[in-house]
Amino acid sequence: MTQAPARHRTGRRQHDREIVSLAVPAFGSLVAEPLFLMADTAIVGHLGTAQLAGLGVASALLMTAVSVFVFLAYATTAAVARRVGAGDLQAAIRQGMDGIWLALLLGAAVVAVVIPTASGVVDLFGASDAAAPYATTYLRISALGIPAMLVVLAATGVLRGLQDTKTPLYVALAGFVANGALNAGLVYGADLGIAGSAWGTVIAQWGMAVVYLVVVVRGARKHGASLRPDGAGIRASAQAGVPLLVRTLSLRAILMIATAVAARLGDADIAAHQIILSLWSLLAFALDAIAIAGQAIIGRYLGAGDAQGAREACRRMVEWGIAVGVVLGILVVIARPAFLPLFTSDSAVKDAALPALLIVALSQPISGIVFVLDGVLMGAGDGPYLAWAMLLTLAVFTPVALLVPVLGGGLTALWATMTLMMTVRMVTLWLRTRSGLWIVTGATR
Repeated sequence: MTQAPARHRTGRRQHDREIVSLAVPAFGSLVAEPLFLMADTAIVGHLGTAQLAGLGVASALLMTAVSVFVFLAYATTAAVARRVGAGDLQAAIRQGMDGIWLALLLGAAVVAVVIPTASGVVDLFGASDAAAPYATTYLRISALGIPAMLVVLAATGVLRGLQDTKTPLYVALAGFVANGALNAGLVYGADLGIAGSAWGTVIAQWGMAVVYLVVVVRGARKHGASLRPDGAGIRASAQAGVPLLVRTLSLRAILMIATAVAARLGDADIAAHQIILSLWSLLAFALDAIAIAGQAIIGRYLGAGDAQGAREACRRMVEWGIAVGVVLGILVVIARPAFLPLFTSDSAVKDAALPALLIVALSQPISGIVFVLDGVLMGAGDGPYLAWAMLLTLAVFTPVALLVPVLGGGLTALWATMTLMMTVRMVTLWLRTRSGLWIVTGATR
């Protein structure tokens, strides 16, 4: 009678150790990424308002361009983890190399588009006459780092699939330090201005990419995996990434619609919305770390043919997601009075943000479930369902969000609509995991 509960407790402890060992370093590397932009902002900000405004426009364009290709990390993690679970490390690294080659090809294509169109794109986004030249300069130079950024995404996916989230953390931290030092030296020491900031970031990004490539190439040689590009493998990586691209674009559309609606509510509301969105994004990093652990762990279990282990890991990660969501929600409630003065002294902005922040706090357990189940289904390679589920979510969210300015309720109503969006996601993901249709075992899906 006592053996089953004992085995259950042992299994839970094993899952907990795996989740923590993968999620904690993943959280560190996720947080390190926005620090690049923060360092650039701090350094360029002392050059002048026009330079800082130019950086803001250019960096937003760059981050949008790169975030679209985040599927390079997600799809590669799932594919590599399956082969690791199947015990075929050679095939796992070969799959990872296909993802890296795809990243290089996509990066080259983006550079070929961005450099000649930089000036027109900057103008399209409404940069002022004073800021536009700086934005164009930064965008054209920084575009040279896009292939490196995409390689970093794909290589990070390879290492996560190999159950290694510590190396990406170390590389991200080293890249942050190098980026800060290079930016300071080139902007002020070499007197290159905003161009120096762009070059510093490009050099740091390529340095990170080289480190990742060295690690992956060593693994390939150790296990006898080919480094040559394989057309069929690259096409397979691209096909696996298309549904995740649709998912990502749908999510970006939701965030853009929310910002557009907030802008219609008034200056105080859009200012408060930007503050809340920055906090929401920070909270997402903590939850996304568990999702990353889910991608790696679920992929490995399914690759090993252990459907029961995948179910148990999924259940335990959902419990983690809810628990972390509750803790984050409590922290938001407690920190609300101290958090807002860090960003604004405008009482109208604070009044708009306070009730909306309460909604964000209450929705964190829902977000915890969503992020975890998203990671589980990505780890299972269930991209097509994720794409359709996000398109459905977009279809539900859009008309409701557009009614907010008409029906009233202000920013609080908008963030209630954001919670509705997360609830729809939770329901669609829960129904899929409950069905068991995501459980497809074997080295490939």
